[in-house]
Amino acid sequence: MSDDNTANDRPRTVGEALQYCATQLEASDVFFGHGTDNAWDEAVQLVLGVADLPLDSGEGVMPHPLDDAGFASLEAMLRRRIENHEPLPYILGRAWFAGLEFLCDPRAIIPRSPIAELILHGFKPWYSGPQPQRLLDMCCGGGCIGLAAAHFWPQLIVDLVDLDENALALAADNVKFLGLQQRCSIVQSNLFDQLKPQSYDLIVSNPPYVSQDDLAAMPAEYHHEPSLALASGPDGLTLTRQILRRAADFLSPDGLLVVEVGNSWQDLEKHYPQLPFTWLEFEHGGHGVLAITAKELQEYSTSFTG
Repeated sequence: MSDDNTANDRPRTVGEALQYCATQLEASDVFFGHGTDNAWDEAVQLVLGVADLPLDSGEGVMPHPLDDAGFASLEAMLRRRIENHEPLPYILGRAWFAGLEFLCDPRAIIPRSPIAELILHGFKPWYSGPQPQRLLDMCCGGGCIGLAAAHFWPQLIVDLVDLDENALALAADNVKFLGLQQRCSIVQSNLFDQLKPQSYDLIVSNPPYVSQDDLAAMPAEYHHEPSLALASGPDGLTLTRQILRRAADFLSPDGLLVVEVGNSWQDLEKHYPQLPFTWLEFEHGGHGVLAITAKELQEYSTSFTG
């Protein structure tokens, strides 16, 4: 990035700004991993956000003018991205998950789970029970998983659970943002501790699952996110083990538990070699997401003692 852009040579249109931003990002050492995986896609989000244009805008917006104030805003955001390594969704104040827009800020991690794909496919074929009526989003962060499910399934009642009051405040903002106040509840709880006895058809969780070694090696962008939402003990599986141990008590007989553990999936398999985890594959990328039924959790309940 250069400070020698004069009033005459700065980008004047959306198209010119897109090329300018993409070039600056490509020449930098930023890491792409919070909703995009390349410089051009980040440039599109940044420029269209500054220009207040829809993210799905077509080629027709390329000649759209960019005024001096817009370019100054764009430069300031680009500087934060490149010099401070701030993730773009925090800079923009919004993120997209399962095709939906969410409010996004450092109170919670940035939505990026492949579980979005499961929501769009109704958790089929892994959930085979009757039409789901209740869903628990455990370790909900900003609420994207549970709220996306509630958006696409009008009959669904959703509980959003997290220990972090800051994350829950963002989740509450997103409940209002998506207009889902009538079907979504916020619960502050250390996992299942503060939940009333009840039965869920689906328990879905993207808990902290990063090991100590992996956390230390993560790019700078991830260190802008709350560490409470990333790290979970030496092997990254402290919370996952607790979820597996207790989930059966909160699932309906035909219920399904879905948990994302990312790179820690091999350690989880080693810890529970007898459990019949189903590791899901995704059309649009992602790994380390398991599915296990309520019946399987009950059958192997002795595996979680000790």
